[in-house]
Amino acid sequence: MDKKRNLVYGLITAILAALVYAQFRTWRDFDWATFWRQTDHVHKLHILAAIALIYLAYLMRAIRWKIFLRPVRREASAIGLIVPTLIGFTGLALLGRPGELIRPYLIARKESLPFSSQLAVWAIERIFDVGAFTLLLILAIFFAAAPKQLLYYTSFRNGGFVLVALVAALTLGALVISWHGEGLAAWVERRFSHLASNLAQRIALRIREFRDGLNTIHSASSLLQLIGVSVAMWYLIALAYQEVAYSYGLEVLRLPVSQILLLMGSSMLGSLIQLPGVGGGSQLATIAALEHVFDAPHELAASCGILLWLVTFVSVVPLGLALAHRERLSLRKLSKESEKAEGSAVIPSSPPAA
Repeated sequence: MDKKRNLVYGLITAILAALVYAQFRTWRDFDWATFWRQTDHVHKLHILAAIALIYLAYLMRAIRWKIFLRPVRREASAIGLIVPTLIGFTGLALLGRPGELIRPYLIARKESLPFSSQLAVWAIERIFDVGAFTLLLILAIFFAAAPKQLLYYTSFRNGGFVLVALVAALTLGALVISWHGEGLAAWVERRFSHLASNLAQRIALRIREFRDGLNTIHSASSLLQLIGVSVAMWYLIALAYQEVAYSYGLEVLRLPVSQILLLMGSSMLGSLIQLPGVGGGSQLATIAALEHVFDAPHELAASCGILLWLVTFVSVVPLGLALAHRERLSLRKLSKESEKAEGSAVIPSSPPAA
């Protein structure tokens, strides 16, 4: 597993190095003095407001997880879920993909629930993240005036159609698994067990987990609450982006929220290529969007892109590490334990009881 992980990290490093090289080859007139001067003169109150909004978004994530837990742990509180949420996102920031499972692992342990049940919630949570952000982005692309003024508006509009199709496909897939999840999981086990039994079992388990995760949405009221919290959370993140952009006090970065959402979309696409504790892809994508879509100068785009990453992704680390120290938790140990717990769940099993 370590060799495979090192190979993946090596490949990602090579890709990022090539992207950095290509980026800075086009910046031959890059003025580092201007870069540091603009970074040093940001308005600190805007940065503090952005960090406060990001922490409020973490609270919204805890509230959303509480709604998911309502059928099995009605007494669970959002305040009680804040600590594992902050520690989990700290692990993600410092360890990258290996830290993703820390949050559901800690919540499962805290609430005395099977880890597989919280993996299911984690999977469903991603559907709501994609859906909520897509809803805001679609509203910005098709109904707001500001994005229509951009040079690449046609490309954004075409991307909007793709996002609509993606969310429709995800919704349809979720409905199929909700209605026929057990039958689909059994079919996967029968159809592919002779080719790769462990892979077939893993896929079947994920299907069952996803189906059980959907069962946590136990009423129309819960569904509406989850949608509302998800949309509000992503709007808060957009406002945090806007506060960082406004902190420079320059007209070129006084972007309305509808354009900020397009910038966030670029950052999220870039985040698919990330190194643990370093990032890389999201910063480069954000910098490129600021420069080529919003016409920010090289130095300003680089400064704002890096500051956005620090505020929206890394600002959780100090408090997360302090909480982990208070709880006597090691992030690397938690990452290994959660990975081991996920692997041990891949066994032939009957569907979980309702």
